Amino acid sequence: MHNHRNSDRPGIFSKVPEVTFAFWLIKICATTLGETGGDALSMTFDLGYALSTAIFFAIFLVAVTAQVGARTYHRFLYWTVIVATTTVGTTVSDYLTRTAGLGYLRASVLLFAMVIGVLALWRFVLGSVSVNQITNRKTESFYWATILVSNTLGTALGDCLADTTPLGYEGGALVFAGGLAFLFAAYLWTNISHTTLFWAAFILTRPLGATLGDLVTKPVADGGLNLSRITSSLLIAAFIVVAIFFTSREAGSHPGGDEKTSSDLL
Repeated sequence: MHNHRNSDRPGIFSKVPEVTFAFWLIKICATTLGETGGDALSMTFDLGYALSTAIFFAIFLVAVTAQVGARTYHRFLYWTVIVATTTVGTTVSDYLTRTAGLGYLRASVLLFAMVIGVLALWRFVLGSVSVNQITNRKTESFYWATILVSNTLGTALGDCLADTTPLGYEGGALVFAGGLAFLFAAYLWTNISHTTLFWAAFILTRPLGATLGDLVTKPVADGGLNLSRITSSLLIAAFIVVAIFFTSREAGSHPGGDEKTSSDLL
């Protein structure tokens, strides 16, 4: 596998990984880490949602600046930015739903509108929201903005389903896992846009990770396993690091081309 060069911009390479099973596995683990890590800072260390958001957002800015500034794909840097968006997403969502008093439903509607707004602006400015190859800074900036907002939305959706319905954390995780299975079936057997399916799956992995993270760390009385947020975060982070070592060092592409290919897998 080779870095995917953008033929319109010599010397500029795709800076995203190939979307394979390993991509989605690491993404789900990253979102789970975002939930446990975000809760560890805001709750276990009692820094609160606002201060925790400021800290995580600063980390995100440093990481995403390095990522956007890089000329080639660096797998550990890419996944560092992903994890940073999930931790920011956790604390921002918790701030909106709890401290700001919006509640899960209103926060989810607001964040969904923000996702649509970012995608609409992306399309207006660049003429397309295809993520087939991320090969210039403007496209990549929209890419990371969409991921940041979508991960925040996913946190609110996960909490909404788990905390306001009888499903709880286990049931919520099953619902979102079922949603991902439905999207995979749609990828295989329908002509729905690969870009649409990619973003739908990307959003759904976040509430799946959120419910899994809560399932692991919440008290038994609340339907969780009552494991330490810090220990859980460290274990998940270690797994992610090991998993990244088994992924390709080379860049790939995201779904978004006109035809399905073997490398364009959900």
